[in-house]
Order: sequence, then structure tokens, then C-alpha cells
Amino acid sequence: MLEQVFRDEWGRVLASLVGFLGDFDQAEEAAQEAFAIAAERWSTSGVPDNPGAWLTTTARNRAIDRIRRDRTLAQKIQLLPVPEATVTEFDDTVIKDERLELIFTCCHPALPLDGQVALTLRALGGLETAEIARAFLVSEETMKRRLTRAKTKIKATGIPFAVPDANRLPERLDAVLAVIYLIYNEGYRGRVDLGAEAISLGRVLTALLPDEPEAHGLLALMMIHHARRRARFSGDDLVLLDDQDRSLWDAQEIAAGRAVLDRAIALGGRGAYVLQAAIASLQTRERIDWPQVAQLYGRLADLTGSAVVELNRAVAIAQAGDPEAALRAVDELDLNSYLYFHSTRGELLRRLGRDDEARAAYRRALELATTTPEQRFLTGRLEQL
Repeated sequence: MLEQVFRDEWGRVLASLVGFLGDFDQAEEAAQEAFAIAAERWSTSGVPDNPGAWLTTTARNRAIDRIRRDRTLAQKIQLLPVPEATVTEFDDTVIKDERLELIFTCCHPALPLDGQVALTLRALGGLETAEIARAFLVSEETMKRRLTRAKTKIKATGIPFAVPDANRLPERLDAVLAVIYLIYNEGYRGRVDLGAEAISLGRVLTALLPDEPEAHGLLALMMIHHARRRARFSGDDLVLLDDQDRSLWDAQEIAAGRAVLDRAIALGGRGAYVLQAAIASLQTRERIDWPQVAQLYGRLADLTGSAVVELNRAVAIAQAGDPEAALRAVDELDLNSYLYFHSTRGELLRRLGRDDEARAAYRRALELATTTPEQRFLTGRLEQL
């Protein structure tokens, strides 16, 4: 119970403190101290009606006490609006929700991408440094350095703690969505906890930007994919869509994802994430309309100019019953260093009875495979041939 409250409230509390103090490290120290006090007191007194307000106020007061004790910061005290009220006098209507400002600060383009990802997970998701390090398969010390560099750059370059102006918002929002999607994709490759963290971040973003269709599109996309997570692997074996046990799919999450997609479409969403969510939704139907999937991939390719999207469109064309047309489309793509280009060619060649060429394509894919499930899947395909 307490752990869930802490996870739910961390981002909001930290955002308020960063806005109040203007310093990430001081804000984190104050937040951690407030959470420690809460863990001690709430275990006996129970969780207050407004835990976020309680935590934020306690953290602010602790930060102010620390600054007052530090004589070298005496002048700064005069600049701080010091609240005189007690904790019980604060409620959710008094404390502004500044998580949106924090999201745009963490995902500022001046920061390196790995720093954006790490800081977003730490600041908004409330993950410990060790948890983030384990998720990305790096040492805790490496992740600590990434976070430190990101915070230092924010302070040194004066990255604003603010929502961008209207004329800059679309491009900055694209960067935020890309960071959240990158976090999700890391989880989708098998580290499910990261996938859940990305969905949680997506929910925060749609709550803060309720009229942004692409935010809803991304959330829908992640939810629908996440609903199939238990069926995507059998032990260390990768299971393709056609072979997945649908009883393992989370029907409630699929339905919830479709509802979010409906909201995105109602808002006029026609962007890349909305299209991808629509494709994902179609692929969870009992009978998949592959020609419609191919059509949506075509629209997505026109929008993005992505060769990988064209590859996915070719797969849909093959599933619709025309592997020869699919192979012609694949052979026009310049994706020689991309694992799934070669595995897709291998599958199409196998379907067309061109076994020798299929073996060569699968062998090339196997050379590029980096994970155990990918390697096992490709080895199995070669053994079948």
C-alpha cells in the first residue's frame, strides 16, 4: 500500500519541488526525506486523505530548514517564498501539478537521449538508479553518471522548467513521446516492468494534455501491445502473432487501449502513433483484416518515410495472400544491416518454396541477432528447412 502511494506520488512531489527550489538534487533530497518520514508515520497513523499534498508540504519545509541551516545560502533564503502553514492546511487545490513542466525539462533536446530516458524514469517514474541500471543492462555507477550529467547540464545551460510556447510545443511533444516510446520498446523486448513504466508515463501525459491526440495514440499503442506480453514468449522462445495463445492476452487491457484509441480518433488524430495503435488494434481482432492493415501501413509509410514501416507493410501484404508482391516490395528496401529485413525475406522465400535462398536469408538474420529468443527462433526456422 505505502509503496504504491509512493510510486504514484513521487513524480508530482518532485515536480513541485523542482519548480519551488530550481534544483534537481535539492528537490530529490527533500523528497526522499519526506518519503522516509511518511513511511515511519503512516505505518501507525495511516495514509492521509491527500498524501501528495502531505508529502509535498513536508518536503518543502524540510528543504527550507536545510537551506536555513546552511549559512552560505543565507541570501537565497530571502528569495524563497517560505510557507508558514502547517501540513494539515494544504490540499490538492493549493499545490500546482507541475509534472508537465518536469516532463519537458527531462526530455529537453539539449540533453543526450540516454540522459533524457534515465532522468524521465527517475524523476517521473520514481525508479531507483539501480532499477534503471538493471533495466538497461548497465552498471549502477554508469547510470548514476548519466543522471548526474543530465542534471548538471540542466543547471549549467539554464534549461527552463516550463511548458514550451505554443509554437514550439508540437516539436517538443514529439520528443517527449519518442522518449516514452523508447522506454516502452525496451520493456517490450522482454523487460516487462519497463513497459509498465512507459504506460504509466503515458497516462500521466494524457491526463496533463487531454486534447493531444498523439499522446492518446501512443498510450493506446502501448496498452494494446502490452496486453499480449504473456503470449509473446514461451520460455526463451519468441512466439509470432499467428502462433500466440490468445487466452493469454489481457482482454480488459485491449478493450481499455481501444477506448483510448477511440478518444485519439475523436480528437482528430491522424498521426503516426494513432495509425500504429489502429494497426495494433486490428491485429488483436479474431479475424485480422490484413488488407486494411496493409493500407494503414501504407499511410504510415507516407507519413514517416520509414523503410521499416514499408517492411511491415510487405508482411501485411503477404498475410493478405500475396507473398510474391510482398517479396518484390521487400527487395526494393535498403535495410541490409537490419535483422528483421533478412528474417522477413527468409519467411517469404520459405513460403514461395525457394528453400536455399530462405536458408541464406535466415543465416544472415542469425548473424545479426543479439537476443536469445531471436537466436532460438531463427535457429528453429533453419532446422525446419
